[in-house]
Amino acid sequence: MNNIIKVAIIGGTGYTGLELLRILSQHPNVKIELITSEPDHVGKTLSDIHPYLHGIANFKLFSINEIKSRDIDVAFLALPHGISMKFVKEFGFNKFNIIDLSGDFRITEKEYNKWYQNNHICPDYIDEAVYGMPELFFNDIKEAKLISNPGCYPTSAILPLAPLFKAKLLDPSTIIIDSKSGVTGAGVKAKQSTHFPGVNENFLAYSIFSHRHTPEINQVLSYKSKSTVNVLFTPHLLPLNRGILSTIYAKPIHRINKNKVYEILKSYYSIHPFVNIVDKLPGVKDVCGSNYCNIYADVDEDKKIIVLVSVIDNLIKGASGQAVQNMNIMFGYDQVTGLKALPLVP
Repeated sequence: MNNIIKVAIIGGTGYTGLELLRILSQHPNVKIELITSEPDHVGKTLSDIHPYLHGIANFKLFSINEIKSRDIDVAFLALPHGISMKFVKEFGFNKFNIIDLSGDFRITEKEYNKWYQNNHICPDYIDEAVYGMPELFFNDIKEAKLISNPGCYPTSAILPLAPLFKAKLLDPSTIIIDSKSGVTGAGVKAKQSTHFPGVNENFLAYSIFSHRHTPEINQVLSYKSKSTVNVLFTPHLLPLNRGILSTIYAKPIHRINKNKVYEILKSYYSIHPFVNIVDKLPGVKDVCGSNYCNIYADVDEDKKIIVLVSVIDNLIKGASGQAVQNMNIMFGYDQVTGLKALPLVP
Protein backbone atom coordinates (compact mmCIF):
# COMPACT_ATOMS: atom_id res chain seq x y z
CA MET A 1 0.00 0.00 0.00
CA ASN A 2 1.35 3.42 -0.98
CA ASN A 3 1.54 6.06 1.73
CA ILE A 4 -0.07 8.60 -0.60
CA ILE A 5 -2.91 7.95 -3.05
CA LYS A 6 -2.51 10.01 -6.22
CA VAL A 7 -5.94 11.12 -7.35
CA ALA A 8 -7.53 12.51 -10.49
CA ILE A 9 -10.94 14.18 -10.37
CA ILE A 10 -12.46 13.86 -13.83
CA GLY A 11 -15.12 16.53 -14.07
CA GLY A 12 -14.08 18.81 -11.25
CA THR A 13 -16.37 21.83 -11.62
CA GLY A 14 -19.77 20.24 -10.84
CA TYR A 15 -21.28 19.68 -7.43
CA THR A 16 -19.91 16.17 -6.90
CA GLY A 17 -16.48 17.14 -8.27
CA LEU A 18 -16.30 20.11 -5.91
CA GLU A 19 -17.42 17.96 -2.99
CA LEU A 20 -14.70 15.44 -3.86
CA LEU A 21 -12.18 18.28 -3.85
CA ARG A 22 -13.39 19.50 -0.45
CA ILE A 23 -13.16 16.04 1.12
CA LEU A 24 -9.96 14.88 -0.56
CA SER A 25 -8.10 18.12 0.20
CA GLN A 26 -8.47 17.22 3.89
CA HIS A 27 -7.56 13.55 3.47
CA PRO A 28 -4.17 12.79 5.09
CA ASN A 29 -3.26 10.11 2.52
CA VAL A 30 -4.24 11.84 -0.72
CA LYS A 31 -2.50 14.05 -3.25
CA ILE A 32 -4.75 15.59 -5.91
CA GLU A 33 -2.67 15.24 -9.08
CA LEU A 34 -5.18 16.25 -11.72
CA ILE A 35 -8.54 17.97 -12.12
CA THR A 36 -10.19 17.94 -15.53
CA SER A 37 -13.11 19.87 -16.91
CA GLU A 38 -15.12 20.43 -20.06
CA PRO A 39 -13.27 21.95 -23.05
CA ASP A 40 -14.49 25.52 -22.44
CA HIS A 41 -12.78 25.57 -19.04
CA VAL A 42 -9.45 23.91 -19.98
CA GLY A 43 -6.51 26.19 -19.14
CA LYS A 44 -8.47 28.14 -16.56
CA THR A 45 -8.17 27.64 -12.83
CA LEU A 46 -10.88 26.19 -10.65
CA SER A 47 -11.19 29.57 -8.94
CA ASP A 48 -11.88 31.21 -12.31
CA ILE A 49 -15.04 29.10 -12.51
CA HIS A 50 -15.85 29.24 -8.78
CA PRO A 51 -14.48 32.52 -7.38
CA TYR A 52 -15.14 31.48 -3.79
CA LEU A 53 -12.11 29.19 -4.14
CA HIS A 54 -9.72 32.06 -4.98
CA GLY A 55 -6.60 31.79 -2.86
CA ILE A 56 -7.79 28.43 -1.51
CA ALA A 57 -7.88 25.98 -4.43
CA ASN A 58 -6.35 27.50 -7.58
CA PHE A 59 -5.98 24.18 -9.38
CA LYS A 60 -5.42 24.42 -13.12
CA LEU A 61 -8.04 22.62 -15.18
CA PHE A 62 -6.89 20.14 -17.83
CA SER A 63 -8.46 18.08 -20.59
CA ILE A 64 -9.26 14.44 -19.93
CA ASN A 65 -6.40 13.33 -22.19
CA GLU A 66 -3.92 14.78 -19.69
CA ILE A 67 -4.41 11.65 -17.60
CA LYS A 68 -2.28 9.72 -20.11
CA SER A 69 0.84 11.55 -18.95
CA ARG A 70 0.12 11.50 -15.21
CA ASP A 71 0.98 8.95 -12.55
CA ILE A 72 -2.47 8.28 -11.07
CA ASP A 73 -3.64 5.66 -8.58
CA VAL A 74 -7.38 6.31 -8.80
CA ALA A 75 -9.64 8.42 -11.00
CA PHE A 76 -12.97 9.65 -9.69
CA LEU A 77 -15.42 10.11 -12.54
CA ALA A 78 -17.73 13.00 -11.64
CA LEU A 79 -19.26 12.87 -15.09
CA PRO A 80 -22.79 12.59 -16.50
CA HIS A 81 -24.11 9.16 -17.47
CA GLY A 82 -23.14 8.27 -21.00
CA ILE A 83 -19.83 10.15 -20.66
CA SER A 84 -18.31 7.98 -17.92
CA MET A 85 -18.55 4.82 -20.02
CA LYS A 86 -16.69 6.59 -22.87
CA PHE A 87 -13.86 7.34 -20.43
CA VAL A 88 -13.76 3.75 -19.16
CA LYS A 89 -13.81 2.35 -22.69
CA GLU A 90 -10.93 4.59 -23.77
CA PHE A 91 -8.68 4.35 -20.72
CA GLY A 92 -9.75 1.08 -19.05
CA PHE A 93 -8.65 0.43 -15.49
CA ASN A 94 -5.29 -1.28 -15.93
CA LYS A 95 -3.15 1.78 -15.17
CA PHE A 96 -5.33 3.18 -12.40
CA ASN A 97 -8.46 2.28 -10.47
CA ILE A 98 -11.74 4.00 -11.25
CA ILE A 99 -14.59 5.10 -9.02
CA ASP A 100 -17.51 6.15 -11.21
CA LEU A 101 -20.17 8.41 -9.72
CA SER A 102 -22.48 8.15 -12.74
CA GLY A 103 -25.10 5.48 -13.41
CA ASP A 104 -23.19 3.84 -16.26
CA PHE A 105 -22.10 0.66 -14.45
CA ARG A 106 -24.73 0.22 -11.73
CA ILE A 107 -27.24 -1.99 -13.54
CA THR A 108 -27.28 -4.67 -16.23
CA GLU A 109 -26.84 -3.79 -19.89
CA LYS A 110 -30.47 -4.64 -20.66
CA GLU A 111 -31.79 -2.46 -17.85
CA TYR A 112 -29.38 0.35 -18.69
CA ASN A 113 -30.44 0.46 -22.33
CA LYS A 114 -34.09 0.52 -21.28
CA TRP A 115 -34.02 3.06 -18.46
CA TYR A 116 -31.32 5.36 -19.81
CA GLN A 117 -32.55 5.04 -23.41
CA ASN A 118 -28.99 4.66 -24.60
CA ASN A 119 -26.98 1.67 -25.81
CA HIS A 120 -24.12 0.86 -23.48
CA ILE A 121 -20.80 1.00 -25.36
CA CYS A 122 -18.74 -1.25 -23.06
CA PRO A 123 -21.17 -3.72 -21.46
CA ASP A 124 -18.39 -6.21 -20.62
CA TYR A 125 -17.15 -3.77 -18.00
CA ILE A 126 -20.51 -3.82 -16.21
CA ASP A 127 -19.69 -7.32 -14.94
CA GLU A 128 -16.26 -6.08 -13.80
CA ALA A 129 -17.73 -3.24 -11.74
CA VAL A 130 -18.41 -3.60 -8.02
CA TYR A 131 -21.41 -1.78 -6.58
CA GLY A 132 -19.82 0.58 -4.10
CA MET A 133 -22.03 0.39 -1.04
CA PRO A 134 -19.58 -0.49 1.76
CA GLU A 135 -22.28 -1.65 4.17
CA LEU A 136 -23.29 -4.39 1.72
CA PHE A 137 -20.24 -5.15 -0.44
CA PHE A 138 -17.19 -4.35 1.71
CA ASN A 139 -15.10 -7.40 0.75
CA ASP A 140 -15.81 -6.99 -2.96
CA ILE A 141 -14.80 -3.32 -2.80
CA LYS A 142 -11.45 -4.30 -1.28
CA GLU A 143 -10.56 -6.24 -4.44
CA ALA A 144 -12.19 -3.93 -6.99
CA LYS A 145 -10.53 -2.03 -9.84
CA LEU A 146 -13.76 -0.41 -11.08
CA ILE A 147 -16.34 0.75 -8.56
CA SER A 148 -19.80 1.93 -9.50
CA ASN A 149 -20.72 4.42 -6.81
CA PRO A 150 -24.40 4.13 -5.80
CA GLY A 151 -26.99 6.75 -6.64
CA CYS A 152 -28.17 9.11 -3.93
CA TYR A 153 -31.81 7.96 -3.83
CA PRO A 154 -30.82 4.26 -3.85
CA THR A 155 -28.42 4.84 -0.95
CA SER A 156 -31.23 6.33 1.13
CA ALA A 157 -33.58 3.47 0.21
CA ILE A 158 -31.32 0.42 0.23
CA LEU A 159 -29.61 1.05 3.56
CA PRO A 160 -32.85 0.86 5.62
CA LEU A 161 -34.28 -2.07 3.65
CA ALA A 162 -31.31 -4.41 3.07
CA PRO A 163 -30.97 -5.74 6.66
CA LEU A 164 -34.71 -6.46 6.84
CA PHE A 165 -34.60 -8.33 3.54
CA LYS A 166 -31.53 -10.24 4.73
CA ALA A 167 -33.54 -11.26 7.80
CA LYS A 168 -36.32 -12.49 5.45
CA LEU A 169 -38.77 -10.16 7.12
CA LEU A 170 -40.32 -8.25 4.20
CA ASP A 171 -42.81 -9.03 1.46
CA PRO A 172 -40.81 -8.18 -1.71
CA SER A 173 -43.95 -7.27 -3.66
CA THR A 174 -45.07 -4.48 -1.31
CA ILE A 175 -42.38 -1.80 -0.97
CA ILE A 176 -43.24 1.88 -1.43
CA ILE A 177 -40.40 4.43 -1.39
CA ASP A 178 -41.33 8.10 -1.14
CA SER A 179 -38.15 10.21 -1.45
CA LYS A 180 -37.48 13.95 -1.35
CA SER A 181 -34.25 15.55 -2.50
CA GLY A 182 -32.59 18.94 -2.49
CA VAL A 183 -31.90 20.61 -5.84
CA THR A 184 -28.15 19.81 -6.01
CA GLY A 185 -29.17 16.26 -6.92
CA ALA A 186 -30.10 17.60 -10.36
CA GLY A 187 -26.55 18.76 -11.09
CA VAL A 188 -24.86 22.12 -11.53
CA LYS A 189 -26.18 22.99 -15.00
CA ALA A 190 -29.26 25.21 -14.98
CA LYS A 191 -32.60 23.75 -16.05
CA GLN A 192 -36.05 25.28 -16.11
CA SER A 193 -37.26 22.77 -13.51
CA THR A 194 -34.43 23.64 -11.10
CA HIS A 195 -34.33 27.40 -11.74
CA PHE A 196 -34.84 29.36 -8.49
CA PRO A 197 -38.33 30.73 -9.31
CA GLY A 198 -39.51 27.22 -10.12
CA VAL A 199 -38.11 25.62 -6.98
CA ASN A 200 -38.52 28.31 -4.33
CA GLU A 201 -41.78 28.05 -2.36
CA ASN A 202 -42.56 24.90 -4.31
CA PHE A 203 -42.64 21.11 -3.83
CA LEU A 204 -43.33 18.58 -6.57
CA ALA A 205 -43.09 14.95 -7.57
CA TYR A 206 -41.40 13.91 -10.81
CA SER A 207 -40.49 10.86 -12.94
CA ILE A 208 -43.34 8.73 -11.62
CA PHE A 209 -42.76 5.10 -12.74
CA SER A 210 -39.76 6.23 -14.80
CA HIS A 211 -36.91 7.32 -12.54
CA ARG A 212 -33.59 5.71 -13.46
CA HIS A 213 -32.78 4.82 -9.87
CA THR A 214 -35.70 2.37 -9.73
CA PRO A 215 -33.90 -0.57 -11.42
CA GLU A 216 -30.83 0.08 -9.27
CA ILE A 217 -32.88 -0.26 -6.07
CA ASN A 218 -34.64 -3.36 -7.41
CA GLN A 219 -31.41 -5.02 -8.52
CA VAL A 220 -29.56 -4.61 -5.23
CA LEU A 221 -32.50 -5.56 -3.01
CA SER A 222 -33.31 -8.57 -5.20
CA TYR A 223 -29.70 -9.72 -4.88
CA LYS A 224 -29.66 -9.30 -1.10
CA SER A 225 -33.08 -10.89 -0.58
CA LYS A 226 -32.59 -13.70 -3.12
CA SER A 227 -36.05 -12.89 -4.46
CA THR A 228 -37.57 -10.57 -7.05
CA VAL A 229 -38.10 -7.10 -5.62
CA ASN A 230 -40.07 -4.47 -7.54
CA VAL A 231 -40.40 -1.27 -5.55
CA LEU A 232 -42.75 1.62 -6.20
CA PHE A 233 -40.40 4.60 -6.10
CA THR A 234 -41.50 8.23 -6.38
CA PRO A 235 -38.96 11.08 -6.11
CA HIS A 236 -39.84 14.65 -5.13
CA LEU A 237 -37.94 17.92 -5.39
CA LEU A 238 -37.58 20.02 -2.26
CA PRO A 239 -36.68 23.74 -2.18
CA LEU A 240 -33.40 22.90 -0.42
CA ASN A 241 -29.81 22.91 -1.61
CA ARG A 242 -28.93 19.45 -0.33
CA GLY A 243 -30.27 16.47 1.57
CA ILE A 244 -32.54 13.48 0.97
CA LEU A 245 -35.31 12.16 3.18
CA SER A 246 -36.89 8.84 2.22
CA THR A 247 -40.04 7.48 3.83
CA ILE A 248 -40.43 3.77 3.09
CA TYR A 249 -43.53 1.61 3.60
CA ALA A 250 -43.05 -2.16 3.80
CA LYS A 251 -45.21 -5.15 4.71
CA PRO A 252 -43.73 -7.83 6.98
CA ILE A 253 -44.38 -11.45 6.08
CA HIS A 254 -45.19 -12.25 9.70
CA ARG A 255 -46.24 -10.30 12.76
CA ILE A 256 -43.41 -8.23 14.23
CA ASN A 257 -42.98 -5.35 16.67
CA LYS A 258 -40.92 -2.19 16.61
CA ASN A 259 -38.32 -3.50 19.06
CA LYS A 260 -37.53 -6.46 16.81
CA VAL A 261 -37.08 -4.22 13.76
CA TYR A 262 -34.67 -2.03 15.75
CA GLU A 263 -32.82 -5.09 16.95
CA ILE A 264 -32.28 -6.27 13.35
CA LEU A 265 -31.14 -2.85 12.14
CA LYS A 266 -28.84 -2.19 15.09
CA SER A 267 -27.28 -5.63 14.88
CA TYR A 268 -26.57 -5.29 11.17
CA TYR A 269 -25.10 -1.80 11.39
CA SER A 270 -23.15 -2.27 14.62
CA ILE A 271 -19.91 -2.65 12.62
CA HIS A 272 -20.66 0.07 10.07
CA PRO A 273 -19.51 3.52 11.22
CA PHE A 274 -21.64 5.74 8.97
CA VAL A 275 -25.13 4.37 9.65
CA ASN A 276 -26.95 5.45 12.80
CA ILE A 277 -30.19 3.82 13.95
CA VAL A 278 -32.04 6.60 15.77
CA ASP A 279 -35.10 6.65 18.02
CA LYS A 280 -36.45 10.04 16.95
CA LEU A 281 -37.69 11.07 13.52
CA PRO A 282 -34.66 12.46 11.64
CA GLY A 283 -34.46 15.50 9.39
CA VAL A 284 -31.99 16.31 6.63
CA LYS A 285 -30.17 18.83 8.83
CA ASP A 286 -29.22 15.97 11.13
CA VAL A 287 -26.75 14.72 8.52
CA CYS A 288 -26.08 17.75 6.29
CA GLY A 289 -22.37 18.10 5.53
CA SER A 290 -21.56 14.60 6.75
CA ASN A 291 -21.19 11.05 5.44
CA TYR A 292 -23.82 9.67 7.83
CA CYS A 293 -27.13 7.99 7.16
CA ASN A 294 -29.67 8.15 10.00
CA ILE A 295 -32.48 5.58 10.02
CA TYR A 296 -35.68 5.55 12.07
CA ALA A 297 -38.28 2.75 12.16
CA ASP A 298 -41.83 2.31 13.40
CA VAL A 299 -44.37 -0.51 13.19
CA ASP A 300 -48.16 -0.59 13.14
CA GLU A 301 -48.74 -4.13 14.34
CA ASP A 302 -52.48 -4.07 13.65
CA LYS A 303 -52.12 -2.86 10.06
CA LYS A 304 -48.95 -4.94 9.58
CA ILE A 305 -46.95 -2.02 8.20
CA ILE A 306 -43.32 -1.06 8.80
CA VAL A 307 -42.38 2.58 8.18
CA LEU A 308 -38.71 3.45 7.74
CA VAL A 309 -37.35 6.99 7.51
CA SER A 310 -33.79 7.65 6.34
CA VAL A 311 -31.82 10.84 5.77
CA ILE A 312 -28.54 11.47 3.97
CA ASP A 313 -26.66 14.37 2.44
CA ASN A 314 -27.10 13.62 -1.26
CA LEU A 315 -23.70 15.08 -2.17
CA ILE A 316 -21.75 13.22 0.51
CA LYS A 317 -23.15 9.85 1.59
CA GLY A 318 -25.20 9.95 -1.62
CA ALA A 319 -22.18 10.68 -3.83
CA SER A 320 -18.69 12.03 -3.08
CA GLY A 321 -18.35 10.94 0.56
CA GLN A 322 -19.35 7.39 -0.26
CA ALA A 323 -16.88 7.48 -3.17
CA VAL A 324 -14.05 8.43 -0.79
CA GLN A 325 -15.21 5.74 1.63
CA ASN A 326 -14.86 3.28 -1.25
CA MET A 327 -11.39 4.61 -2.08
CA ASN A 328 -10.28 4.08 1.52
CA ILE A 329 -11.44 0.46 1.46
CA MET A 330 -9.94 -0.14 -1.98
CA PHE A 331 -6.50 1.07 -0.85
CA GLY A 332 -6.54 -0.54 2.57
CA TYR A 333 -7.14 2.50 4.77
CA ASP A 334 -9.65 2.79 7.59
CA GLN A 335 -12.90 3.61 5.81
CA VAL A 336 -13.53 6.66 8.01
CA THR A 337 -10.27 8.40 7.01
CA GLY A 338 -10.99 11.94 5.83
CA LEU A 339 -14.70 11.48 6.50
CA LYS A 340 -15.03 12.20 10.20
CA ALA A 341 -16.66 15.62 9.76
CA LEU A 342 -19.68 16.09 11.98
CA PRO A 343 -22.96 17.34 10.52
CA LEU A 344 -23.09 21.09 9.99
CA VAL A 345 -24.46 23.27 12.77
CA PRO A 346 -28.10 24.15 11.85
